[in-house]
Amino acid sequence: MIERRGQPLARDAMAYVLAGGRGSRLAELTDVRAKPAVYFGGKSRIIDFALSNAINSGIRRIGVATQYKAHSLIRHLQGGWNFLRRERNEGFDILPASQRISEFQWYEGTADAVFQNIDIIESYAPEYMVILAGDHIYKMDYELMLQQHCQSGADVTVACMEVPRLEASGFGVMAVDAQDRITDFVEKPADPPAMPGRPDVALASMGIYVFNTSLLIEQLRRDAADPNSARDFGKDIIPYLVRHGNAVAHRFSDSCVRAPEEREAYWRDVGTVDAYWEANIDLTDVVPKLDLYDHSWPLWTYSEVTPPAKFVHDEEGRRGEATSSLISGDCIISGASIRNSLVFTGVRAHSFATLEQAVILPRCKISRNARLTKVVVDAGVCIPDGLVVGEDPVLDARRFRRTDNGVCLITQPMIDRLA
Repeated sequence: MIERRGQPLARDAMAYVLAGGRGSRLAELTDVRAKPAVYFGGKSRIIDFALSNAINSGIRRIGVATQYKAHSLIRHLQGGWNFLRRERNEGFDILPASQRISEFQWYEGTADAVFQNIDIIESYAPEYMVILAGDHIYKMDYELMLQQHCQSGADVTVACMEVPRLEASGFGVMAVDAQDRITDFVEKPADPPAMPGRPDVALASMGIYVFNTSLLIEQLRRDAADPNSARDFGKDIIPYLVRHGNAVAHRFSDSCVRAPEEREAYWRDVGTVDAYWEANIDLTDVVPKLDLYDHSWPLWTYSEVTPPAKFVHDEEGRRGEATSSLISGDCIISGASIRNSLVFTGVRAHSFATLEQAVILPRCKISRNARLTKVVVDAGVCIPDGLVVGEDPVLDARRFRRTDNGVCLITQPMIDRLA
């Protein structure tokens, strides 16, 4: 375990969050928003985890590169992350693809999304750059990764974790020697290589990289001049440094942040409807795998000013109640029954409605007598009177997006087609 000590290196670092991806496997949830802007955990967005890790680690200069359908993401960032001040040597820049290099060039890849903003990075003059993906759920102290980067003398330090080998094809997969120097790196291989002596396990990149800024800029310029490059960290920059430089692996277990109740290092890619539903529903457990109530490592976000949640009616069969559930502010549970569910801000659930294992995004209306089981309901949806979902798989699949695991995603256009 690496220990924090001495002058925090985070003071001399800038975090650069790559938040331009669509996340197409989330289907209609990303029709109007980028994956990092998707709601999570009752109050937050997915991107808040990477940003909160940066703030809690002591990093006070942050850039966020956006591209795909960025309006809701930018609005969220402007509302919730505008407390960093230049006069305190802090900064928060939202960096849409703005053709800074060419009038006709959008971000062509993750590396290009940094390359096109080199002038902004240089204006802050950070000694270190922490490159982050903006679409994962985890708690991590980047200061400890910075410490290892300096101690090892690496050209690049790549955060990694152990994953089942057959699940590693969606990651960059690496081989390391006894000193954790990366000896091989393959981006999203069809047949992921196993760890030595562990045929069922692979060492996967988390898409988190630490560079000395001067070396990163040198590599970005070299890569931009290569006509054969995909302009991507995982496909181009990291493999080049593995072959020609000193690339070192950083184990997530060395810097993950866990509250006393959290039994394992928690990291989730909520990139499918099933994974998204499961990660939200997991929060309703008595002792959840991810502790949102850990005040020592808070989850920062845009906090709406809302009244408390309200529960009304106390009659048999018409009782406003919730069990093993998270209910956010400005919700009115009016004679509805909720179990093992996560309900976001501003939801109205009316009499005789029941929700079971439901993820209800903000400002939805659940009308009377509706019964929803194992669903994700997109923001602003009005569920009509008496709608039943989760009891007839064939009917559900005709009307909504039903996953192989039986989760139904419901959007307003799907509801409108029922009329």
